[in-house]
Amino acid sequence: MSLLTPDFGLLFWMALSFALVFGILAKFGFPVITKAVNERRDYIRQSLDKADEANRTFESVKRKSEELMAEIEKKRQEIIKQATADATLIIRKAEDEAAKRGKEKLDEALRMIEMQKHKAIGEIRTQVALLSVDIAEKILRRRLDDIENHDRLISVFLDEIEDSGIMKN
Repeated sequence: MSLLTPDFGLLFWMALSFALVFGILAKFGFPVITKAVNERRDYIRQSLDKADEANRTFESVKRKSEELMAEIEKKRQEIIKQATADATLIIRKAEDEAAKRGKEKLDEALRMIEMQKHKAIGEIRTQVALLSVDIAEKILRRRLDDIENHDRLISVFLDEIEDSGIMKN
C-alpha cells in the first residue's frame, strides 16, 4: 500500500463520514447559517435604507437651511434698507427742524434789532429835541439880555403868529 493511493475501505468510510456530516449539517447547521446570513442581509439592507433615508433627510434639512439662510439674508437686507431710509428721513427732518428753528431765531433777532433801532431813533429824537430846546434857550437868553432885543423878539413872534392865522378873530 502506498500512501498516495487510498484503499477502497478507506474511501468508503470517508465517503460515509462525509455524507453523515453533510446530512447533519444540512439538517441542523445550514438552516441556522442560512437564517443568520439572511438576517444579516436584511439588517444590512435596513441599515442601507435607513442611511439612504438619513441622507435624503439631511439633504432636505440642508436645502431648507439654505433656503432659510437666503430668506434671513433677504430680510436682513430689507431691514438694513428700511433702517437706512428711516435714518435718512430722521436726518432730513432734523435738518428741516434745525433750519426752521434757525430761521425763527434769525427772525426774532431781526425783530429785536428793528425794535432796538426804533427805540434808539426815539431816544435820539428825544435827545435832539432836548438839545434843541437847550440851544434855543441859550440863544434866547443871550438875545434877551438886552431889553431892546427882548421887545424886538416879542414883536417878531407876534407878527409870525398873526401871519400864520392863529390869532385871527
